[in-house]
Amino acid sequence: MPVSPVFETTIDRLCILSEDGTFDDTLGAGLIPDQDAVALYRHIMLCRHFDEIAFKLQRSGRMGTYPENRGQEVTSLGAAYALQSTDWLVPCYRENAGLFWRGLPMEKILLHWMGDERGNDIDPDLHITPLAIPIGTQMLHAVGLAWAKKYRGDKSLACTFFGDGATSEGDFHEAMNFAANLDIPTIFFCQNNGWAISVPTHIQCSAPTIAQRALAYGMPTIQVDGNDIFAVVKAVKDAAQRARETCRPSFIEATTYRLGDHTTADDARRYRDEEEVAAWQNRDPLVRLRMYLEQRDLWDESQETAMKREAEKTIVDVVKRAEEIEAPVSTDMFDSMYATTPENLKTQRRTMRTTSLGQDPSQLPSNAPKPANA
Repeated sequence: MPVSPVFETTIDRLCILSEDGTFDDTLGAGLIPDQDAVALYRHIMLCRHFDEIAFKLQRSGRMGTYPENRGQEVTSLGAAYALQSTDWLVPCYRENAGLFWRGLPMEKILLHWMGDERGNDIDPDLHITPLAIPIGTQMLHAVGLAWAKKYRGDKSLACTFFGDGATSEGDFHEAMNFAANLDIPTIFFCQNNGWAISVPTHIQCSAPTIAQRALAYGMPTIQVDGNDIFAVVKAVKDAAQRARETCRPSFIEATTYRLGDHTTADDARRYRDEEEVAAWQNRDPLVRLRMYLEQRDLWDESQETAMKREAEKTIVDVVKRAEEIEAPVSTDMFDSMYATTPENLKTQRRTMRTTSLGQDPSQLPSNAPKPANA
């Protein structure tokens, strides 16, 4: 035949818990046990209150710019729930729910946005990288971490999170290309909230879905309802199993929405219609999961009230720990830079000088030859 198709495919969209609370037992049965569903709902409530207080801290001048997570919590939370504790979580900056579920102390996020670098000093056993503010750079880090896991014969993987706008960055394509061509066990998790700051997805991406960008790399891909925690958990579990068994990477596009502004430095009213925001408020993942629990007699108003009180108390303590942390000392900048501090930095740390290093005998390492005029 002079003309014949060389490639044909479809991209599936996955939804298990619909907006009205309808649950697909065929796909979702046994996916999240009842006690876990309750724990996940409680966690979202806690994270939602954290968001509210962080916003107030910024508005009262007690913290710098802050990006609200409200509305898209179950993307990172579902992934963190589905993955193993030895899998890397490589976030951008709107993944609080997943990071806290993994065990990151909540005050670390406050410290980060307060400009205290100790917010980025994360226990390595948590397998979490610091927040990535530059758009897209973290995807390359995730591929490197997963590559190291594979090289060592470890069946763990890396899951990296990013927005729809980041898929237009060169870093995204380089990371996807490396992972696909070298069979690196990476999950690329796109949180498509419809806006790259103030640029709508349909302007920065002309394709019908973000998910199809993975097809160019021969990568398995799926679109999920990102406000449905069951769909997120299933998609991530399937991708993780593929990565562990074959080292093949996967791409997940989760359609979701940030109900707040891009950050506290933004005013989304300038570019978003009120009708659009109202429509997505009806798809709130918190409300949807509560309907699921109530339909199964797993949650009621008394539990809701008690959890709100618990969340308030917890976040008061979190803020107290962040704001009352002892002041940093100038030598802190040297202590987390290297596993083993090089001699030249030991000298800088001891003398607190970088200028004229070596001209002053007191700055020289103990084993260095003395200057002729010393």
